[in-house]
Formats: sequence, structure tokens, C-alpha cells
Amino acid sequence: MTLRDELLKSIWHAFTALDVDKSGKVSKSQLKVLSHNLCTVLGIPHDPVALEEHFKDDDEGPVSNQGYMPYLNKFILDKAKDNFDRQDFNKMCWTLCFRKNLGQKKLFISNDDAFKIWCIFNFLCEDRYPLVIVTEEIEYFLRKLTEAMGGSWVEERFEDLKLELSSKQQCLNVWDLITLVGSGQFSKGMDQPTLSMGISEVYQELILDVLKQGYMMKKGHKRKNWTERWFVLKPGFISYYVGEDLAEKKGDIPLDGSCSVESLQDKEGKKCLFLIKSSHKSFEISASDKKKKQEWIQAIQMCVNLLRLSRPAPHHEARQKRRDLRLRQQAEQEELELRMRELQTANEAKQSELENMRKALEEAAANAAEEEKKRLLTHTELQDRYRTELEREKMVRQQMEEQVAQKSTELEQYLQRVQELEDMYHKLEEALEEERRARQDEETVRKLQGRLLEEEAEKRSELEQIHLRQQRAISETEAEKQELEKERLAKESALQAAMKQLEELEQERQGALEQYQTVMKKLEDATNNTKSWKHKVAQHEGMLRLIQPGSKGPQNITNWGPAAFSDVELNLREKQWQEMKNQAAQAQ
Repeated sequence: MTLRDELLKSIWHAFTALDVDKSGKVSKSQLKVLSHNLCTVLGIPHDPVALEEHFKDDDEGPVSNQGYMPYLNKFILDKAKDNFDRQDFNKMCWTLCFRKNLGQKKLFISNDDAFKIWCIFNFLCEDRYPLVIVTEEIEYFLRKLTEAMGGSWVEERFEDLKLELSSKQQCLNVWDLITLVGSGQFSKGMDQPTLSMGISEVYQELILDVLKQGYMMKKGHKRKNWTERWFVLKPGFISYYVGEDLAEKKGDIPLDGSCSVESLQDKEGKKCLFLIKSSHKSFEISASDKKKKQEWIQAIQMCVNLLRLSRPAPHHEARQKRRDLRLRQQAEQEELELRMRELQTANEAKQSELENMRKALEEAAANAAEEEKKRLLTHTELQDRYRTELEREKMVRQQMEEQVAQKSTELEQYLQRVQELEDMYHKLEEALEEERRARQDEETVRKLQGRLLEEEAEKRSELEQIHLRQQRAISETEAEKQELEKERLAKESALQAAMKQLEELEQERQGALEQYQTVMKKLEDATNNTKSWKHKVAQHEGMLRLIQPGSKGPQNITNWGPAAFSDVELNLREKQWQEMKNQAAQAQ
């Protein structure tokens, strides 16, 4: 718990007591008094002008709790340091609130004991407002109080209280807790001093952080004499007093992580000795018996270990663990409730589904009963019909046996014909394969013929260009005539070479044409062979119709023989030839 949270709990009680009509609002004059008292006990300079400035728009009306919190945080809590007397601070807040809530009640405890219970409540209550203490922390406090009074814990009595708390949301406010302890319900058989002593012991442990206290003998540092002192162990130091009333303090033994405590042998007539080594001095202590000696050694060693690990006092750590456990249990409970709601929703869906299935089954059962009646009504008719059908089936079976015998003979003949037909199919496939190869050869020859024609056209174009250049050369001036004549002769020589090459190309084309005719002859032979086999297959099978080849269109004839190109290609070539002639005429 931080210092701010601890201060806010006590201030909340004081503010709530000033809220007479429980509207959450307090008048400005009361807030001035509260603020002045808080600044006094916390040792903070009070600035009354700041409060006036904070609430300058509401000079006469009441001031809300939410409106006071910004001022409280900025001008008081943010300036508070841990150098004030916490008991005086709690006493001031207690004085403002106890009369309003406990003024008319007759309790078995004193006002000072009620104040201590109020402080214990602030330590154990939950960190939410309004402040309440839950059942677990109530049990923890009552157990410690019973142990401090030397009594035994009665579980049945607390179970009755749990039943009462169930109707109050399992928690109590501070005034209910004080009333519960002050009524003597958990201290039956104990007198008032014993109860007061138990409350003081629990208060010292939880609020004043007193881990252990008692009388022991201490050896002096100067006179070396042994004196009885009242020792009080707290997490950071050990204080020793003249008496247990704490009226006169004689000194402190500071503790830190480097301190140590060890047992000593009896000497100088003193028994149960142990030594406390601090950073500056060593202290020899004598306990009353071995049990007390061991308890003190263990308590001091525990404090040193806590200081080394920078851990809080055991009751602070235990309180935090209990809160963490409650938070985990609350989260688990919320998760469990969520799962239960999901399961309930799923269960309702399943119930609805089962109800629908039950209705469907009832309808199916009704339909099945009706169908059963219909089946019984028609059963006799079906039996008579079955007898008639059975006799008819016997006659049909006899006829089928005769037909099967006949079909068996026909099947053998059919299988024989199928075998012959398969042989013919194999021969037909071979003939088709030969026809495909012949068509491939024809395609190859056509491509070769097309290439030769393209080369012929290129040569003719080259000759035409030579002729055009020759014509241009003739029309030049007479001065260049002789030179042009030489050039003409050279070009004529080139023309002759080109003509010779053209003749060679014509011879190659003629050879390709002869090869093409040979291939066409093979293709025709393969086609005739295919037709003959197809005719045979059709005659044998009785259901095959030969598809006759269509009539071929007229072929294009050039001066070298049949052409291997279409009309469109021929028109394209004529157009290119005409363009070349036009270009040559323009050049002249």
C-alpha cells in the first residue's frame, strides 16, 4: 500500500463524517477546517487562498467530493512526505468521524481500543470505496485477536457470523467491525483488560510493525553492567525502553542487511546469551530462558533477511498475498460464471434441439403406424400377386433358358466374327499409318517447292533491279558512256551468272516437282489401299459407310507447272511485282 492510499483511507472517513446528509457534498467552511488540520498534522504549509481559488465559482453552495479531490491531490497529498507522526494523523481523522458513528453506542471497549480497531480496519480493508472489510480479513483479524487474548478459536461462532454476512454481501464497514468486537461476541469469558491487551497487541503488530517485544537484560558499553530493558523489534531497528509503558526510551539498535545475530556461551553468571552485531556496535543480550532466546534470535534473523531481500514485513506481505489470491479467485469465479452461462446457453439450445427431435420422432412414429396399417391392408393382395408372379416367373425362366442356349451358340459365332473384325482393324490402322506418312512427305515437298518459288521470285526481282540500273546507266551523259559500258558488261556478266543460277533453280524445282508427283502417287496408292480396306470392313461388318473424297478445286498453273500456293498468295505476289515495276519506272 502506498503512502497516498494509506492517507486517503483515513481522510475518506473524515470526509464522510462531514457529509451529514450523505449526499457526497461538504460545505466549503468544513473543507477549510479539514484542509487546515491535514496540513498541520502532515507538516505542510497551509494555503487558504488556494482553496478559495479552487472553489471560487461556488462560494455559498456545498462542495462535492469529486470537486475536492483535485485540490486534495495537488495541494496536500502531492506535498506529503513520510516524516510525520502517523498516529497523530490517524487520531485527527478519527476525532472527526467517531462521534457521529459511535456516539450513542454502548461498547465493551474503550475509545482508544475502538481507535486501534479503526486503524486495523484501514490496514485490512479493500482498496475500493466505500471502504469495507471482507470475510477472509475479518476472520484473520478475529483469529489474531483471540490468540493475543490467550483464548481458543471457535469455528462455529464464526460460521454463524458468516451466515449473517451473507445477507450483507459478505463484508462489514469499520463501524460494524468495531461494534462486533466491542459487543463482546468473540471475547466471552474474557474481561475488559484482557480484550484491551489483545487489541493493543494486534495493533502493535499490524499498524506499528512490532514483530516482537519483551523484557531482557542488556550489557552496557561503558559500565559493563547488566540492566533489564523492554525491547521492541521492528523491521528496521530494535528499540529498548526502561519499561513496557514506553515512557522513557534508552536507545536503538539499527538493523540492516549486514547485521548478524549469534548465540553465546554462558559467562559472568548470565545465561541464555546472544550477540547482535550491527554496522557500528555489538550488543550482548541475556534472555530469561532458552525458549525466549531462540525466539529472539529467529525473529532478529528474519528481519535481517527481509532487509537483505528488500521485502516488506511479514504481515504486509501476507496481506498482499491474500489480496492477490482473492483477485485470482474472483477472476476464476468470473471466468467460471461466464463458462456456466455459455454452458447454460448451449444446454438451452440442446434442450430446444431435443424437443424438436422429440416432436419429429412423434410425427415419424405416427406416420410409421399409419404406414403399418396400410401395409397390413395390402399384405394379402401382395401375397396373391406374388403367387401369380411366381408362376409367371417359372414360365419365363423356362423360356429364358431356351433363349440362353440359343444365344450361346450365336455368341460363339459373334466372337469369331469379332476376332476377324479385329484383324481387319489392325490392317486398316496400318494402311492409315502409311497414308499419314505419305501426307507428311507431301507436306515436306510442298514446303520445299514454296521455298524454291520464293528464291525464284527474289532472283527475278534482282534481275529486274539490274535491268533498271542498266537502263539508268544508258541514259547518263556521253562522257560517262565508256565507263558505263564497262559497267554494263560487268552487269551483263552478273546477269548471265544470275540467269545460269536461275536455270539451276528451275532444274531443282523440276526435280522437286517430280518428287512431288511421286509422293502424290504414293498418297493416291495409300488412299486407294485405305478405301479398299474400308470397303472390306464395311462389307464384313454391314454397318460401315465409306466416305468418298471430295472433288479437288482447280489448281493454279504456272509456266513451270502446277503451283503449290493459293489464289490469295498468287494475288499477293502479283501486287509485289507491280510495286517493284512502278519503283523502277520512277527511278528512271
